Amino acid sequence: MTTTPDARRYNEVPQFAEATAAVDAAVTILLVTHLHPDGDAIGSLLGLAHALRARGKDRIVCAVDAGVPDYLAFIPAAATVLPGISAASGTFDLMISLDSSDEERTGAVGAYGRANSRQVINLDHHMTNTGFGNLHLVMASAVSATEVVMHWLDAMGQMIPTDSATALLTGLITDTIGFRVSSVTAATLGLAQRLMDAGAPLNLIMARTLGSKKYAVMQLWSRVMPAMILEDRIISAVVTLADIAAIGLPDMTDGGLVEFLVTANEAQIAVVFKEKADGKVEVGLRCKPGYDVGSVALALGGGGHKQASGATFDGTLAAARERVLPLLRATLDANTTAPV
Repeated sequence: MTTTPDARRYNEVPQFAEATAAVDAAVTILLVTHLHPDGDAIGSLLGLAHALRARGKDRIVCAVDAGVPDYLAFIPAAATVLPGISAASGTFDLMISLDSSDEERTGAVGAYGRANSRQVINLDHHMTNTGFGNLHLVMASAVSATEVVMHWLDAMGQMIPTDSATALLTGLITDTIGFRVSSVTAATLGLAQRLMDAGAPLNLIMARTLGSKKYAVMQLWSRVMPAMILEDRIISAVVTLADIAAIGLPDMTDGGLVEFLVTANEAQIAVVFKEKADGKVEVGLRCKPGYDVGSVALALGGGGHKQASGATFDGTLAAARERVLPLLRATLDANTTAPV
């Protein structure tokens, strides 16, 4: 669906009552999330699935292209998430898209679901959401999709089972980078406390997500970091296809390199340019509190949050650097109140 100027009218006007009625009327439900899922994507997916099963909905299918990343396999029922669906899956009364700002981001499973579901619920927290679907639970003020799920469960009067709490806290922790982004409030910490009270293990989730790296990822970093550049408070690094092939990382992950780079004391903004097999460049952006890389991602056709966002650039690594770095410098120059 093409983005329209009024698409963001859905923000902060979640149709909780209508969405609950749709769930209660549905027999078969498909839950999907975005490509290359992170903790919030899988956390919101499985957090909602567990809660809806507790509500008596036992014909739920969860799917995401290529399945759940290894580091999130600890989330209860992660093994039940399908890596794809086909005509054998049949049709659905309802599809719920979680943590995806647009239809394309839901990949093949999303395309199948939209074509084979009577109704689509769009649950998200990105300000760039295009307003696709029939019912909209889009809250731009929420720090994660899992927060939106919690608000919906509260609105429907649904208790949160322990397995659901574990999944939801995973999303809350990972999308706030351990409660370190500027959008975290006392209310956010209150949500985390509720989930812990419901049985979610905070220390385990921290250890398995933010405190966990594959050795292969560390090897990749050892190849990439000698060539990183710090200039004008912007730290940047490049990950090439040759780097990934040399280490043998088939899932094309860099293990959160950009999040590590932004911790440099001398940097206010971090950017990682990652070469992709389709000839495009994935641009990962992070910044310190007080700055906004989300607007840069939006200008590049991407999206995300003020402090954590990204985009895909159609061109070479050199062209991507030439396009992106001036935008980041302009962002730094435009903000005279943030710390230097």
